[in-house]
Amino acid sequence: MSSTVCCPLCASHRSYPLPVAGKRYHRCLACELVWLDEADHLDEAAEKAVYDGHDNRVDDPRYRTFLMRAFGEVLSRVAPPARGLDFGCGPGPALVAMGREAGYQMAGYDKFYANDPELLTRQYDFITSTEVIEHIAEPRAVLEQLWACLKPGGVLVLQTQRVLSDERFKNWRYRHDPTHIVFFAEASFQVLAASWQAELSFPHADVAVITKP
Repeated sequence: MSSTVCCPLCASHRSYPLPVAGKRYHRCLACELVWLDEADHLDEAAEKAVYDGHDNRVDDPRYRTFLMRAFGEVLSRVAPPARGLDFGCGPGPALVAMGREAGYQMAGYDKFYANDPELLTRQYDFITSTEVIEHIAEPRAVLEQLWACLKPGGVLVLQTQRVLSDERFKNWRYRHDPTHIVFFAEASFQVLAASWQAELSFPHADVAVITKP
């Protein structure tokens, strides 16, 4: 059944309700994005309290291994000393440290922990964002901002678990995090890349790489 709710990624009004566990989700018929109704979002203070409880340390080898799924794509595609931005770097900016150790000119932005808007006015050879876009209520606006910061030929590396069928979504552990409010399908990235006339690849089950023409 179609609804009049507007998809926050592709702006389609063709969607259907997907209620789960008392929460109101919607799924777009055009790009397959799933998003949580705004009425069920945490307020900003409660959202930050969840992030404050994360234990993501810069020197944690397991965390670095996790981030290598995204950062490895940078290493294989962009030679140092290129300029990079890690968007949503969090309180433990390990990927920023990894980039600098590899010889890149690296900056980190985070609205809660490293809020320097000036960083979002500069140009970069690559932008990474790991486990961030599922937290953003207006993903298209934010991704357009990042795309504008990317130089021609640059790469945008996005790491987030991808939503599959509705049935799997209902039983998906990833959905249980109260700060996860937007869930991308493979088709969501395909629609986004097509709108930018950009090259898209899926090197890992939870990584999408979009290359700017």
